[in-house]
Amino acid sequence: MKRPLVPFVALVAALALAGGFFLMSGSKDSTVRGEVRTADGTPVAGAVVRVQATSRSAVTDSTGSFVLKSDEPERLSAWAPGYYIAGGEEHAPGSSVQFTLHPLPATDNPEYEWITVSAGGKGENQGCAACHSNVGTDLPFTLPVDEWLQDAHSGSARNPRFLTMYLGMDVEGRFSPPTRYVTNRDYGRVPLPPDPAVAYYGPGYKLDFPDSAGNCGTCHVPVAAANDPYGVDQTDLVGIATEGITCDFCHKIWDVTLDTATAMPLPNRPGVLSFELLRPPEGQQFFAGPFDDVAPGEDTYSPLQTESAFCAPCHSAAFWDTVVYDSYGEWLHSPYSDPATGQTCQDCHMPVTGATHFVRPDAGGLARDPATIRSHLMPGASDEELLRNAVTMTAEAARNGDKLTVTVTITNDRTGHHVPTDSPLRHMILLISATDEAGISLDRLSGPVVPDWGGVGDPTTGHYAGLPGTAYAKVLEELWTGVSPTGAYWNQTRVLSDNRIAALASDTTRYEFVVGTDGRVEVTATLLFRRAFIDLMEQKGWNVADIEMARVVIDE
Repeated sequence: MKRPLVPFVALVAALALAGGFFLMSGSKDSTVRGEVRTADGTPVAGAVVRVQATSRSAVTDSTGSFVLKSDEPERLSAWAPGYYIAGGEEHAPGSSVQFTLHPLPATDNPEYEWITVSAGGKGENQGCAACHSNVGTDLPFTLPVDEWLQDAHSGSARNPRFLTMYLGMDVEGRFSPPTRYVTNRDYGRVPLPPDPAVAYYGPGYKLDFPDSAGNCGTCHVPVAAANDPYGVDQTDLVGIATEGITCDFCHKIWDVTLDTATAMPLPNRPGVLSFELLRPPEGQQFFAGPFDDVAPGEDTYSPLQTESAFCAPCHSAAFWDTVVYDSYGEWLHSPYSDPATGQTCQDCHMPVTGATHFVRPDAGGLARDPATIRSHLMPGASDEELLRNAVTMTAEAARNGDKLTVTVTITNDRTGHHVPTDSPLRHMILLISATDEAGISLDRLSGPVVPDWGGVGDPTTGHYAGLPGTAYAKVLEELWTGVSPTGAYWNQTRVLSDNRIAALASDTTRYEFVVGTDGRVEVTATLLFRRAFIDLMEQKGWNVADIEMARVVIDE
């Protein structure tokens, strides 16, 4: 008589659920099991156990236990909020693993010695280039240090435009005279405009405030300003401070202090004054990054590294209650800040490039999905490709008797903030040219012209004032001297005008020209990006060419 199969089937099912029984001969356990605990043995719930450099992971339960599918020996890591990443060793299917997590430093250590970018040193304290440069490898792409060296952040302490504005001199080292003052009966000591009879090489913070270092260093030289935000004189920089915004600084940022009501930086707290740093104690290291599986080492995961808030303290600032630059705020108040449909600063300024490593292979770097590795080139106002993909410009021309009407529309459809943005010195100039068959310019009947700050003089040298067209800028005027446009926003200023184009907005201008009834007419609309107002550029000796953002040519 045959025995019933039900009890046997039930037993098989129970053993299978326990993970310890297989019916087929030769089958093997295709999982890795284990626990994640602290150094004192406390289970860690919610820890992420990951097959390194992949999207495959498991999360520990309330007992700190996990089960992770694995068909071959693989390197595993474990991480939980508040702890360093652990692991990095290879484990075979069927093995049992215990990860021990160690807590992050409890407080910031102001005595920490910053790490240089250059190769050198040992272990976790060696220079960044030792692991993050492709020099000496056969990698077909650059690594973070190679990219950072080409980026404006690496030159923030030595930027000639910044230094000549800070010191009040030109690139040849010639200084403008000290600022003159007069006593106002109602307001006390106030500045006078520059004396036109004396050689002048542009404004300078130190001309206006010779006894103060200012707070420029909070963004431009953060490793020096971290412990002394108002005491860093840009002429006294030595050592690692000259490296500008360094790798070590950005990867020591643990949090950003923002107004809980507005999500904006608090007043008078630029740069390091709004960053919460986590510098480790002596004998320990700490790096925050965008991956939760970088091990072995003393690294941890920080989602802030991929959020726009990371950029806020140095890309939004008000001086004397006047908002001077606000790329972060412009993004925040645009549709691009929508978490579901928008884009972050990093999406545009740290794009993926196809690189499969961010650490060189001979330093333990693992191949990763290229969609997870972002460039550290961080293109900005000097990047021609970025600027040429910032806006869309269309132009139409129509004849009506002896009149030619030209309509130009510029749409900010590819930029997550105003164009132009950041420094109020930056602006765009739109030039409209209409010529007959002989190449002779047609007379303008109506429509805007480039303002005087577009440069009074020879158009062949970039002086476009009075030509058909317009310009887009945030124009500041100094409150006491009346100087406008000004870049000396450390003084009291007011916004004289601001016609920059907001994200997803458009601006349309129209022009009329006198035209004959016969013959071909050529219309050209050219949009230029200029780093600073031309009078200031000539005072300082800045030789920075305009960048053509867009051009439309119409034969009518």
